[in-house]
Amino acid sequence: MPEQALHQSALVLNQNYEPLNVCTVRRAFVLVFRGKAELLHAGRDELRAVSRVYELPSVIRLAQQVSRPRPHVRLSRREVFARDHGRCQYCGRAAELTLDHVLPRHRGGRHEWDNLVAACRACNHRKGGRTPGEARMVLRRRPFRPSASHASVFGPYLERYVEWAPFLIGWLGSGWRTRVAAPLTRSPVAADDGAASRAGYAARASA
Repeated sequence: MPEQALHQSALVLNQNYEPLNVCTVRRAFVLVFRGKAELLHAGRDELRAVSRVYELPSVIRLAQQVSRPRPHVRLSRREVFARDHGRCQYCGRAAELTLDHVLPRHRGGRHEWDNLVAACRACNHRKGGRTPGEARMVLRRRPFRPSASHASVFGPYLERYVEWAPFLIGWLGSGWRTRVAAPLTRSPVAADDGAASRAGYAARASA
């Protein structure tokens, strides 16, 4: 088993099956091994010991309910583009997007949510090292820190960890159903809504 397998991500569900957070596979394995969580879905890799083989977890469920920490959206290029709906905040185009600091960094602008916008390459070049006012350009809306939601926190992981889809789809909202339709059709668990998914896994876990 490659060492990098232990550093991949695992989905952590609360006792009530609500998505709680994402941790490393190593951390998830320790929680299961110590009886603090149960394995709901194993990944493709295995941990081979002298006398037995352990499945490495991809999705786990905590044995006890814990208070859910307040989620937050990580600041990244992808998340800024998602907040701005994939469109340039100066002209509205949806092609060749780049990050633009509204107040340029060389003039004290911060690399934070309220100073970053998506900008097409042409508008970014036109603006250069100036402020929008100096460049006679108008922002479509002021940049802001997006509120965290299950979709914003966990949705991006589905591009890589499609096996998480049945555990998340009921929490992400209707807009995600078509985006993960293919993984769901291959899953043995029905995920028509959050209650159905949780009931299905509860039944399987108690079997």
